[in-house]
Amino acid sequence: MVLEGLLNPLKAEKSPWEMFFIGFAYSSVAILLSLWIFRDQASMVMVLLIVMAAIPVMYSVIKLEESKDMEASQESKLLKEHNKAISFLMYLFLGIMVSSLFWYVVLPADTVSVLFQKQSATLQAVNGNPATGNAVSQLAAFSLVFLNNVKVLAFAILFALVYGAGAIFILTWNATVIGTAIGNFVRTNIDHYVTTIGIVGENSYFHIVSIGLLRYALHGIPEIAAYFYGALAGGILSVAIIRKHYRTPHFRTVMMDFSELVMIAIAFLLAAAFLEVYVTPVLF
Repeated sequence: MVLEGLLNPLKAEKSPWEMFFIGFAYSSVAILLSLWIFRDQASMVMVLLIVMAAIPVMYSVIKLEESKDMEASQESKLLKEHNKAISFLMYLFLGIMVSSLFWYVVLPADTVSVLFQKQSATLQAVNGNPATGNAVSQLAAFSLVFLNNVKVLAFAILFALVYGAGAIFILTWNATVIGTAIGNFVRTNIDHYVTTIGIVGENSYFHIVSIGLLRYALHGIPEIAAYFYGALAGGILSVAIIRKHYRTPHFRTVMMDFSELVMIAIAFLLAAAFLEVYVTPVLF
């Protein structure tokens, strides 16, 4: 209850950056508790604990956005209001991701292998079939990445529709996976610096972390934004159905809003897939 009461969504939309620290706190507490109590299953338990802490905030945001649908007179104004919620949730996601990255880097290797076991296995499966450089393979990779992301988006919408704030589970899982990926990149390169140079200065740490963040943020930010748009769309529709707003004339506004949010999400996924397949390999 203490963590749940740290922030009021109504106030947080005015200063969404505060959610970064809330997300970091949620994740850090979950990591420490999972290692302390459920060490052997810590990689999944920490995700569940983060979700438990974040669900009240997520649900409050969804209810707030659905109420805006009932009051909105212009769709453009409504989308602008929704963007505040997306910003709010993105900072929460970044806080969870950076926390995962931080603990991946600072904890001992044997603890990291237990804490991020499932996340590391997921990354190994994803990276098992790297694309080659020719145009046909890149197009196939683009299609594969895009369709896989659409599948995740569909699950986010479905979870939000069925469970209300349930999409936070998928988003939290992705935050820990991305944090693990960046953390692994940082640790690997730090080990390389130590092996070749013998010491790692502050500039080297900053350089490695910056490259790691940029490498995944380039396509990760639009991808995660898409999932949040989808989760918000499903959540708004879920709340509207629960409140029986489908019996009112305003339900048409809800459905239009749902459709537009999903289309925005798909557009973000197209951009994310393009960046991941065609841009990131060139830069990194």
